[in-house]
Amino acid sequence: MEGLYFDHAATTPVRPEVVEAMQPYFTDFYGNPSSVHAFGQKAARAIEAAREEIARLIGAERPEEIIFTGGGTEADNLAIKGIAMAQKDKGKHIITTTIEHHAVLHACQFLERHLDYDVSYLSVNEDGLIDLQELKSALREDTVLITIMSANNEVGAIQPVREIGEIARKNNIYFHTDAVQTVGQIDVDVVQDKIDLLSLSAHKFNGPKGVGALYLKKGIKIVPQMSGGAQEGRKRSGTENVPAIVGMGEAAKLANANLEKKQAKYSRLRDLLIERIEKEIPDVLLNGPRGDKRLPGNVNITFRYIEGESILLNLDMLNIAASTGSACASGSLDPSHVLLAMGRPHELAHGSIRFSLGYGNSEEDIDKLMKDLPEIIQRLRNMSPLYDG
Repeated sequence: MEGLYFDHAATTPVRPEVVEAMQPYFTDFYGNPSSVHAFGQKAARAIEAAREEIARLIGAERPEEIIFTGGGTEADNLAIKGIAMAQKDKGKHIITTTIEHHAVLHACQFLERHLDYDVSYLSVNEDGLIDLQELKSALREDTVLITIMSANNEVGAIQPVREIGEIARKNNIYFHTDAVQTVGQIDVDVVQDKIDLLSLSAHKFNGPKGVGALYLKKGIKIVPQMSGGAQEGRKRSGTENVPAIVGMGEAAKLANANLEKKQAKYSRLRDLLIERIEKEIPDVLLNGPRGDKRLPGNVNITFRYIEGESILLNLDMLNIAASTGSACASGSLDPSHVLLAMGRPHELAHGSIRFSLGYGNSEEDIDKLMKDLPEIIQRLRNMSPLYDG
């Protein structure tokens, strides 16, 4: 499809190598991986090969620590609800943040409303980063889980994951991180970072949609959230989506092989786009941190005096894809909960746009975007009652 795609944080194009790897498992090797015959065992071996690639990508010591799910949202729910239910006799207190993805926030709210858990929501600073001292102060005798995302999906703020892991490990508390935005984008190492549970999703690193995984450190008990079979080490029932899992494994292999090069390229493009927007368009505000505390491909900008939705519609008419934030919250007229938590007033939160760079983007794409974006912003401002320029 022709046009400019700057919405890789929402989803990424599937790489041709991934499609090629998946194809035989639709047409030739279609057996049920739980079956003992050759057809099934061919599929089962493909799943295990994919499990090894994903373990390698995140630094897991054992492939069996990878549990395949239907995506990042299911992995978050399995981790949070599964640990909470398994640890209910020890305590019913969970620590998270105000800027988590809704998969995490809603899972925590479910535990609060239906199972009488107590959840502490850490604040963030103007860059979207937590205060480690506030985390330490929130710890209690009955704290059983800390769940804090590795990096924010809207503003790209990379949290101090290793320090969080050290705090959790020192206090004998399980640490889960939603790493959907970081796996395949920056280096992730569950052992060095002392991560007990980690969620990831294939379609964020050029794999297929509808498949994800949960890393569960060996020896940790969780209560399964899907009942009905013995698949995935009895932790996630249901016949595995073999073609999608194969695709996820291939995407993980490709991501791991090109991680440093990819990170350097998208960081350079990110900084170039930020520089040009700030130089060529007045009255803009960068949301989130700069430099190495920001995801390589993330650019979140507030354009004062106008609505983000109006900008998106004008971009879309030119076949340029961007976002106002999380794709999972599309259709909502509410301002971003992330930007509000960072202290942005409603009118600024409403005027934010996320450009997320990824596979296939180039400097030429940025040049094309910047031919149209300043004109769109100025035209919309001229129609805005808030603008007096």
